[in-house]
Amino acid sequence: MVDKKLTGAGLRGQSAGETALCTVGKSGSGLTYCGYDVADLSENATFEEVAYLLFNGELPNQNQLASYKAELKKQRDLPAALKQVLKLIPADAHPMDVMRSGCSFLGNLEPELSFDAQYQAANRLLAAFPAIMVYWYHYSHERVEIDCVSDEDSIAGHFLKLLTGKTPSEQHQKVMDVSLILYAEHEFNASTFTARVCASTLSDMYSCITGAIGSLRGPLHGGANEAAMEMIQKFSSPEDAKIQMAGMLERKEKIMGFGHAIYRTSDPRNTIIKAWSEKLAEEFGDTSLYDISVACEEFMWDSKKLFCNADFFHASTYHFMGIPTKLFTPIFVCSRVTGWAAHVMEQRSNNRIIRPSADYTGSEPRKVIPIGQR
Repeated sequence: MVDKKLTGAGLRGQSAGETALCTVGKSGSGLTYCGYDVADLSENATFEEVAYLLFNGELPNQNQLASYKAELKKQRDLPAALKQVLKLIPADAHPMDVMRSGCSFLGNLEPELSFDAQYQAANRLLAAFPAIMVYWYHYSHERVEIDCVSDEDSIAGHFLKLLTGKTPSEQHQKVMDVSLILYAEHEFNASTFTARVCASTLSDMYSCITGAIGSLRGPLHGGANEAAMEMIQKFSSPEDAKIQMAGMLERKEKIMGFGHAIYRTSDPRNTIIKAWSEKLAEEFGDTSLYDISVACEEFMWDSKKLFCNADFFHASTYHFMGIPTKLFTPIFVCSRVTGWAAHVMEQRSNNRIIRPSADYTGSEPRKVIPIGQR
């Protein structure tokens, strides 16, 4: 008999494996990486420390961190052949398609020849993704070929320097660093599970990450921050936001950036990034977008008991730093590659191909009728 709880339920609530990397909705603020609360990490660690943690299971000491950051800095530049490919991608291409193609092509140029090279492949992607995104963006939109390396110490600062051409402020670097930490890992979400399924076939790291990017591209997974930005920019005031959102609910329109598959009352990442959005709004000198975002949050909770997920206040946060809306989701890739790669490594360490069964709902057994008699 078919279990109705599973039919069409997207496997929600079902365990699909084991992981030592992350817990969601179980302890502390509701999200931990290798036992560390994400709130603690976002306040007291850097993104590079979190990447090292996910890849190695422990936070680095000072010497290990310095060595790791130096290694990542050496891998920031892109091969000439990859730059040529990026220059061929038009400006109206979906930026997530750019990330997918960039990842796949880099795998052609620098293949992972054995699983012994998995850390090298993971670190190469972590170091190269900001340049893949920004090199394409500047060339396709401005016909400018940027230098893909910078002297910025952090990945957060490096990305902002490539994008703006200027040394980012200390506050902007901190906010971006926190954002990358918040997006780094989230257990068996759709894109991570895609990576693990691919890894379970003993495919290479680049294929696993390319597949994960494809899953993240879907609007139900990674694009909520872009959708949230497009929505809040349409509202003229907090009052207008509540009126228009009431109309959206009445018309049964999908409102992105609210609710979550696992969390029930709040998303711990939202609390952290919301505070930074408020600070940046004050620095920006115009709090209207932040105020509208708060009004949206209040309306959705009062009306539907739906809370903001991590994506919603990321929209205004990125906007205040001058990041184009179309690059919001690719930033997610620059962060989540750490979680994806860590899960690939974990899957490989105790592998069995992931091949679930399905409940058949089609026709009963039947015979083929000759075509002339149909």
